[in-house]
Amino acid sequence: MIEELLPATVVAVETHGDEWADSAYGAGGPGGATLYPEEAALVARAVPKRVREFTLVRACARRAMEKLGVPPQPVLPGERGAPQWPAGLVGSMTHCEGYCAAALVRADDLASVGIDAEPHQPLPEGVLDSVSLPAERVHLRALTANASGDPVHWDRLLFSAKESVYKAWFPLTGRWLDFSEADIEFTAVPGPHPYGTFRARLLVPGPVVGGRELGYFDGRWTVRRGLLATAVSVPHQPA
Repeated sequence: MIEELLPATVVAVETHGDEWADSAYGAGGPGGATLYPEEAALVARAVPKRVREFTLVRACARRAMEKLGVPPQPVLPGERGAPQWPAGLVGSMTHCEGYCAAALVRADDLASVGIDAEPHQPLPEGVLDSVSLPAERVHLRALTANASGDPVHWDRLLFSAKESVYKAWFPLTGRWLDFSEADIEFTAVPGPHPYGTFRARLLVPGPVVGGRELGYFDGRWTVRRGLLATAVSVPHQPA
Protein backbone atom coordinates (compact mmCIF):
# COMPACT_ATOMS: atom_id res chain seq x y z
CA MET A 1 0.00 0.00 0.00
CA ILE A 2 2.70 2.50 0.99
CA GLU A 3 5.09 1.42 -1.77
CA GLU A 4 2.74 2.54 -4.55
CA LEU A 5 2.82 6.08 -3.17
CA LEU A 6 6.62 6.44 -3.36
CA PRO A 7 9.29 6.62 -6.08
CA ALA A 8 10.84 3.36 -7.27
CA THR A 9 14.09 4.14 -5.44
CA VAL A 10 12.33 3.81 -2.08
CA VAL A 11 12.12 0.41 -0.38
CA ALA A 12 8.92 0.03 1.61
CA VAL A 13 8.11 -2.91 3.89
CA GLU A 14 4.74 -3.26 5.56
CA THR A 15 2.78 -5.74 7.64
CA HIS A 16 -0.92 -6.07 8.31
CA GLY A 17 -1.19 -7.48 11.80
CA ASP A 18 1.06 -10.52 12.22
CA GLU A 19 0.73 -11.64 8.61
CA TRP A 20 4.45 -12.38 8.36
CA ALA A 21 6.72 -13.98 10.90
CA ASP A 22 10.36 -14.00 9.91
CA SER A 23 12.63 -16.35 11.83
CA ALA A 24 15.56 -14.21 10.71
CA TYR A 25 14.62 -11.87 13.54
CA GLY A 26 14.27 -14.63 16.11
CA ALA A 27 11.11 -15.73 17.87
CA GLY A 28 11.17 -13.51 20.91
CA GLY A 29 8.52 -11.03 19.88
CA PRO A 30 5.31 -10.56 17.92
CA GLY A 31 5.47 -11.71 14.32
CA GLY A 32 8.79 -13.40 15.08
CA ALA A 33 10.43 -9.99 15.52
CA THR A 34 12.77 -8.98 18.33
CA LEU A 35 14.35 -5.79 19.61
CA TYR A 36 17.95 -4.84 20.25
CA PRO A 37 18.67 -4.29 23.97
CA GLU A 38 18.84 -0.52 23.60
CA GLU A 39 15.45 -0.54 21.85
CA ALA A 40 13.88 -2.87 24.40
CA ALA A 41 14.94 -0.50 27.18
CA LEU A 42 12.80 2.23 25.65
CA VAL A 43 9.60 0.21 25.98
CA ALA A 44 10.42 -1.78 29.12
CA ARG A 45 7.43 -0.28 30.94
CA ALA A 46 5.10 0.14 27.97
CA VAL A 47 1.77 -1.60 27.54
CA PRO A 48 1.76 -4.70 25.27
CA LYS A 49 0.10 -2.88 22.34
CA ARG A 50 2.86 -0.24 22.33
CA VAL A 51 5.58 -2.91 22.53
CA ARG A 52 4.04 -4.86 19.66
CA GLU A 53 3.83 -1.84 17.32
CA PHE A 54 7.28 -0.60 18.32
CA THR A 55 8.72 -4.05 17.58
CA LEU A 56 6.95 -4.77 14.31
CA VAL A 57 7.66 -1.38 12.75
CA ARG A 58 11.37 -1.84 13.51
CA ALA A 59 11.28 -5.29 11.98
CA CYS A 60 9.87 -3.63 8.84
CA ALA A 61 12.67 -1.06 8.94
CA ARG A 62 15.36 -3.74 9.26
CA ARG A 63 13.94 -5.66 6.33
CA ALA A 64 14.12 -2.46 4.30
CA MET A 65 17.75 -1.97 5.39
CA GLU A 66 18.61 -5.47 4.19
CA LYS A 67 16.96 -4.83 0.82
CA LEU A 68 19.21 -1.78 0.46
CA GLY A 69 22.29 -3.79 1.39
CA VAL A 70 22.65 -2.23 4.83
CA PRO A 71 23.18 -4.52 7.85
CA PRO A 72 20.16 -4.49 10.20
CA GLN A 73 20.73 -2.32 13.24
CA PRO A 74 18.84 -0.54 16.03
CA VAL A 75 16.44 2.27 15.18
CA LEU A 76 16.50 4.68 18.09
CA PRO A 77 14.50 7.89 18.46
CA GLY A 78 16.40 11.15 18.19
CA GLU A 79 15.25 14.73 18.61
CA ARG A 80 11.44 14.98 18.88
CA GLY A 81 11.27 11.21 18.44
CA ALA A 82 12.45 11.21 14.83
CA PRO A 83 14.08 7.87 13.90
CA GLN A 84 17.88 7.89 13.65
CA TRP A 85 18.75 6.03 10.44
CA PRO A 86 22.06 4.44 9.44
CA ALA A 87 24.47 6.78 7.66
CA GLY A 88 23.55 7.17 4.01
CA LEU A 89 19.84 6.44 4.46
CA VAL A 90 16.74 8.55 4.96
CA GLY A 91 13.37 7.13 5.84
CA SER A 92 10.14 7.15 7.77
CA MET A 93 7.99 4.77 9.80
CA THR A 94 4.32 4.55 10.69
CA HIS A 95 2.02 2.30 12.66
CA CYS A 96 -1.62 2.17 13.61
CA GLU A 97 -4.01 -0.56 14.73
CA GLY A 98 -3.24 -3.66 12.65
CA TYR A 99 -0.65 -2.06 10.37
CA CYS A 100 3.05 -1.13 10.41
CA ALA A 101 5.30 0.15 7.63
CA ALA A 102 8.78 1.55 7.05
CA ALA A 103 10.14 3.30 3.96
CA LEU A 104 13.88 3.75 3.40
CA VAL A 105 15.89 5.20 0.54
CA ARG A 106 19.51 6.06 -0.06
CA ALA A 107 20.25 9.69 0.83
CA ASP A 108 21.75 10.17 -2.64
CA ASP A 109 18.35 9.40 -4.20
CA LEU A 110 16.00 11.54 -2.09
CA ALA A 111 16.42 14.44 0.31
CA SER A 112 13.64 13.24 2.62
CA VAL A 113 10.58 11.01 2.85
CA GLY A 114 7.56 10.90 5.15
CA ILE A 115 4.82 8.27 5.46
CA ASP A 116 1.72 7.87 7.60
CA ALA A 117 -1.12 5.35 7.89
CA GLU A 118 -4.37 5.74 9.81
CA PRO A 119 -7.60 3.78 10.26
CA HIS A 120 -10.11 4.87 7.62
CA GLN A 121 -12.49 6.38 10.16
CA PRO A 122 -13.62 9.91 10.97
CA LEU A 123 -11.50 11.90 13.39
CA PRO A 124 -12.84 12.11 16.94
CA GLU A 125 -15.25 14.97 17.59
CA GLY A 126 -13.48 18.34 17.75
CA VAL A 127 -10.10 17.17 16.44
CA LEU A 128 -10.53 18.52 12.91
CA ASP A 129 -10.83 22.11 14.14
CA SER A 130 -7.54 21.77 16.04
CA VAL A 131 -5.52 20.33 13.12
CA SER A 132 -6.92 22.26 10.15
CA LEU A 133 -7.13 25.73 8.69
CA PRO A 134 -10.49 27.36 7.82
CA ALA A 135 -9.65 27.10 4.10
CA GLU A 136 -8.90 23.40 4.49
CA ARG A 137 -12.28 22.77 6.11
CA VAL A 138 -13.98 24.50 3.18
CA HIS A 139 -11.94 22.32 0.81
CA LEU A 140 -12.93 19.14 2.66
CA ARG A 141 -16.62 20.06 2.53
CA ALA A 142 -16.34 20.58 -1.23
CA LEU A 143 -14.62 17.22 -1.66
CA THR A 144 -17.36 15.50 0.32
CA ALA A 145 -20.12 17.22 -1.69
CA ASN A 146 -18.53 16.32 -5.03
CA ALA A 147 -17.44 12.79 -4.13
CA SER A 148 -18.35 9.80 -6.28
CA GLY A 149 -17.60 6.13 -5.70
CA ASP A 150 -16.34 4.87 -2.35
CA PRO A 151 -16.57 7.46 0.44
CA VAL A 152 -13.36 8.95 1.84
CA HIS A 153 -13.01 10.25 5.37
CA TRP A 154 -11.30 13.44 4.26
CA ASP A 155 -10.80 14.73 7.80
CA ARG A 156 -8.67 11.72 8.72
CA LEU A 157 -6.86 11.94 5.38
CA LEU A 158 -5.97 15.57 6.10
CA PHE A 159 -4.57 14.58 9.49
CA SER A 160 -2.49 11.82 7.88
CA ALA A 161 -1.17 14.10 5.15
CA LYS A 162 -0.03 16.63 7.77
CA GLU A 163 1.75 13.84 9.64
CA SER A 164 3.59 12.79 6.45
CA VAL A 165 4.50 16.40 5.70
CA TYR A 166 5.96 16.83 9.18
CA LYS A 167 7.95 13.60 8.94
CA ALA A 168 9.50 14.81 5.67
CA TRP A 169 9.99 18.35 7.00
CA PHE A 170 11.75 17.69 10.29
CA PRO A 171 14.91 15.92 8.99
CA LEU A 172 15.45 18.83 6.59
CA THR A 173 14.95 21.61 9.13
CA GLY A 174 15.25 20.28 12.68
CA ARG A 175 12.25 22.48 13.47
CA TRP A 176 8.70 21.87 14.58
CA LEU A 177 5.95 22.39 11.99
CA ASP A 178 2.55 23.16 13.44
CA PHE A 179 -0.67 21.86 11.88
CA SER A 180 -1.53 25.48 11.03
CA GLU A 181 1.72 26.03 9.10
CA ALA A 182 0.89 23.90 6.05
CA ASP A 183 -2.19 24.33 3.86
CA ILE A 184 -3.12 21.07 2.13
CA GLU A 185 -5.22 20.56 -0.98
CA PHE A 186 -6.21 17.13 -2.31
CA THR A 187 -6.82 15.87 -5.81
CA ALA A 188 -8.60 12.57 -6.49
CA VAL A 189 -7.61 10.36 -9.42
CA PRO A 190 -10.25 8.10 -11.03
CA GLY A 191 -9.55 4.42 -10.40
CA PRO A 192 -10.74 1.20 -8.79
CA HIS A 193 -10.15 2.53 -5.29
CA PRO A 194 -9.84 6.01 -3.74
CA TYR A 195 -6.44 7.42 -4.67
CA GLY A 196 -4.87 10.76 -5.49
CA THR A 197 -2.30 13.43 -4.83
CA PHE A 198 -1.98 16.40 -2.52
CA ARG A 199 0.06 19.56 -2.23
CA ALA A 200 1.07 21.04 1.12
CA ARG A 201 1.75 24.76 0.77
CA LEU A 202 4.17 25.81 3.51
CA LEU A 203 3.08 28.93 5.37
CA VAL A 204 6.48 29.41 7.03
CA PRO A 205 9.94 29.58 5.42
CA GLY A 206 10.64 26.15 3.92
CA PRO A 207 13.80 24.06 3.91
CA VAL A 208 16.52 24.76 1.37
CA VAL A 209 16.95 21.75 -0.94
CA GLY A 210 19.11 21.79 -4.05
CA GLY A 211 19.90 25.45 -3.46
CA ARG A 212 16.23 26.46 -3.43
CA GLU A 213 13.84 27.24 -0.60
CA LEU A 214 10.84 24.97 -0.92
CA GLY A 215 7.42 26.54 -0.77
CA TYR A 216 5.48 23.29 -0.81
CA PHE A 217 5.68 19.51 -0.52
CA ASP A 218 3.90 17.16 -2.90
CA GLY A 219 2.44 13.83 -1.80
CA ARG A 220 0.18 10.93 -2.69
CA TRP A 221 -2.63 9.16 -0.85
CA THR A 222 -4.68 5.99 -1.04
CA VAL A 223 -7.45 4.17 0.81
CA ARG A 224 -7.33 0.39 1.06
CA ARG A 225 -8.30 -2.47 3.41
CA GLY A 226 -9.89 -0.21 6.00
CA LEU A 227 -6.81 2.02 6.13
CA LEU A 228 -5.68 5.23 4.51
CA ALA A 229 -2.07 6.11 3.78
CA THR A 230 -0.17 9.20 2.72
CA ALA A 231 3.40 9.72 1.60
CA VAL A 232 5.66 12.66 0.80
CA SER A 233 8.97 12.38 -1.04
CA VAL A 234 11.34 15.32 -1.44
CA PRO A 235 13.77 15.16 -4.39
CA HIS A 236 17.20 16.79 -4.30
CA GLN A 237 16.31 18.92 -7.30
CA PRO A 238 12.70 20.06 -6.84
CA ALA A 239 10.78 20.90 -10.00
